[in-house]
Amino acid sequence: MDAGKLYGRRREEDVIGGLLAKARAGASASLVLRGEPGIGKTALLDHAAAAAGDLRLVRGTGVECEAELPFSGLQLLLRPALGSLAALSGPQREALEAAFGLRPATGSEPMLVGLAVLSLLAEHADDAGLLCLVDDAQWLDRASRDALLFAARRLHAEGVVMIFAARDGEGSFPAPGLAELRLAGLAPKEAAALLDRHPLAPAVRRRLLAEAGGNPLALLELPVALAAEGGGTFTPGALPLTDRLHLAFHGQVSRMPEACQSLLLVAAADETGDLTVILRAAAELGASVADLAPAERAGLVLRGGDGTAIRFRHPLIRAAVHQRAPLGQRLAVHRALAAALDSSEHADRRAWHLAAAAIGTDEEAAAALELTAARPCERSGYEAAAAAYERAALLSADPAARAHREVLAAEVALEAGDLERARSLGGRAARRLDGAAPAVHARVAQVRALADFWQGSYAAAHRLLLDGAGLVRDTDPGRAAVLLIQAVHTSWYLGERQLAATLDRLSALPLDEGDPLAPVASYLAHLDRGRSERPPPLSDALAEVRRRGRVPDQVSMLLCGAALASGQDADAYELATALAAEHRACGGAGRLPTVLFFMAEGEVFTGRHLDALATATEALGLARDTGQQQWVSQFSSVLAHLDAAKGEEAACRRNAEAGLAGAAAGTIAPGAPWAHWSLGLLDLGLGRAEAALARFERLTREPMRHHICATRSVPDLVESAVRVGAPERAAEPFARFEAWAEAVRRPWADALVLRCRGLLAADDQAEAFYAAALELHDQDGRALEYARTALLYGEWLRRARRKAEARGPLNDALEVFDRLGMRPWAERARGELTATGVQSSRPTGGAAADLTPQELQISRLAAQGLSNRDIAAQLFLSHRTVGYHLYKAYPKLGIASRGELRDLAARLGL
Repeated sequence: MDAGKLYGRRREEDVIGGLLAKARAGASASLVLRGEPGIGKTALLDHAAAAAGDLRLVRGTGVECEAELPFSGLQLLLRPALGSLAALSGPQREALEAAFGLRPATGSEPMLVGLAVLSLLAEHADDAGLLCLVDDAQWLDRASRDALLFAARRLHAEGVVMIFAARDGEGSFPAPGLAELRLAGLAPKEAAALLDRHPLAPAVRRRLLAEAGGNPLALLELPVALAAEGGGTFTPGALPLTDRLHLAFHGQVSRMPEACQSLLLVAAADETGDLTVILRAAAELGASVADLAPAERAGLVLRGGDGTAIRFRHPLIRAAVHQRAPLGQRLAVHRALAAALDSSEHADRRAWHLAAAAIGTDEEAAAALELTAARPCERSGYEAAAAAYERAALLSADPAARAHREVLAAEVALEAGDLERARSLGGRAARRLDGAAPAVHARVAQVRALADFWQGSYAAAHRLLLDGAGLVRDTDPGRAAVLLIQAVHTSWYLGERQLAATLDRLSALPLDEGDPLAPVASYLAHLDRGRSERPPPLSDALAEVRRRGRVPDQVSMLLCGAALASGQDADAYELATALAAEHRACGGAGRLPTVLFFMAEGEVFTGRHLDALATATEALGLARDTGQQQWVSQFSSVLAHLDAAKGEEAACRRNAEAGLAGAAAGTIAPGAPWAHWSLGLLDLGLGRAEAALARFERLTREPMRHHICATRSVPDLVESAVRVGAPERAAEPFARFEAWAEAVRRPWADALVLRCRGLLAADDQAEAFYAAALELHDQDGRALEYARTALLYGEWLRRARRKAEARGPLNDALEVFDRLGMRPWAERARGELTATGVQSSRPTGGAAADLTPQELQISRLAAQGLSNRDIAAQLFLSHRTVGYHLYKAYPKLGIASRGELRDLAARLGL
């Protein structure tokens, strides 16, 4: 190929040119190039690098033999940017330094590394912009891949472009949410032009064009292979193109001297290109640096600029050398490399070469891999640790040692989010544990259960948790409590009967009085609707927990949900807010969606729709970025509820469909309760009471009727039933709601009961109920519920021909509905006011209402005095993106500075 010339890639060049132009303008973007080996991905990366001009450049490559070494790919890529490391916040800088082995590991959150990568790229871009290129992304280690993808998904206004090239059919580089460009073969005209660089007989030329399928590497290399064979013929065959290229490359290698072939095999097995290590290992096989010369002359390998490293001209040459070597030679090479890597800094690579050299079981290799696995765990490289533990288990001769290592592999695979691997390893370990201690069986049960639960297999997960708790109930009640508390969560999706039975088991545990889980078990027991006593305040339960010690974050999160189910909305919101602050401070992006869900629920229940929109939008983005489908379902449904309140039917149905998607056989989707409530509220607001009632009635049946949404939606069900003239259809759900309100004893809950009684009462009794409800409502803290009751009371007064009296509650309701943007409800109130003889004007909309959810959230934090960098750390964005959103928000708010923003904060609801 002519230097700098690409054949038939004008479209791809234009796409890359557009991305570079965006970077120069301060915008960011990402792209994944996909295609078969030899299709031209690396050539396009070379083109992008050449076209970068004044943009800064960082470039890296996934290395197949380092795919199990956490952060190895990231370290190679970001080495030129480490000069900007000092500009990062303390936690981010420390996390990245620990990942790169520059400081002791601190066990930080995995996503904190991703946030640090985002910040580092933004800092290194400075005002010039930055191009980040990653070749062979399918061979990146999992930790590097996750960090880079997290950063790529959250790019916005940093002037950074990230381009990944990934091969089809080998490795894996899933990149949902990133733009992709798939490379096809060259068109016939360009393919012919590329092939015509070689003089070929017409028949051979036609055959090669047909066999190559437009693959540029095949068009360049197959003619060379034919010429090397000394013939002008071409033997037809049915081999896949990649295999045909392997044969062509291996033919070139096989003509090298024997010592040269040995040295090439060492280089192929090592793949890092470290010439010092390669030559040390090659010496064991009788080869030296002089034996490299024939391969260099043939262009099979190339030296690095400083002469300390070598690389193959193309990855397929390396693959051909390694895959087509006899097994005995490959084993000898890996043993030689293990011997050459004898220093402590190479311990991980040595362990993997020992494993590659093993035939059957090998305790030395297994023990080395077990030590290797512990190191990635310290740096949150759980995927690499799982692979090392799993390979160590396979190499273990002793059945007990094998089972022990499989248990460790299953546990860290679960931490990595590799659910299929965790289930498989857990199942294998379970079959080998005959005679093992009950505690080991319980550990395996917990891993398998959580993997099942996160994949939607609630019933299977529940049974495993109950069985595991039963094994250690008497010997380790604390561990049994952890399992049963998790079983409370699984039973929540199965139905009231399963929930009550699980709570009975938890209450019956012989927990030590000093165990911090004891007050948790006591508090959760009140989730059983069969209990009549009032649940204690969450604050009291938390005080008892803290007096005894600490509980896992997952337990604290479950307490948030239990508090909401018990009507303790303020306490639940306070705990969720504190947990969210902790997760933000330590970079726990993966854990944040769970607590943000409880925050969003609290904001919806108190009518703070603008806050709920900001919370749910942020959390949905985080859930997508971290692959948490459960929370994608939940937050989609919460957004559907907010859409329903505003009467935005298309958006509501779209988000509700996302919330209902992904249910496993025999179970409900996590977002199903919120989705059904949302669709019912939409229908009720738009005057379709019968359709609304049918939706709400679905929430009164198992397995959803004990869910928080089902309880909170009962007043809507009562209103729908009355509107269709069938109040009897509300009798049983309302009786349950009355019992719940009696148990929780909250004024706002009592007000909702009174509202429902007003709807169900005869006309001569309704007024007393409505008036009493309005007295009890928290008009400031729960303005929406007050407005809903005021609307119903105003409608009743207007129907009773007491028009003048109706205007007060109707105006109160209208003010709230207009402020919250609840168009259908505002129109209903406005229509009632018109019927009383009053014309009301339509709202012009507030400045804060014009902000996007992210602009609102950033403006609120800026108004509190936080810097752009502080806000970026809290919201897992770059500081440049924060600045961009403030730049967009200021004109909408009619201000020009942070000082004005602080002055306007209270008036604008920020």
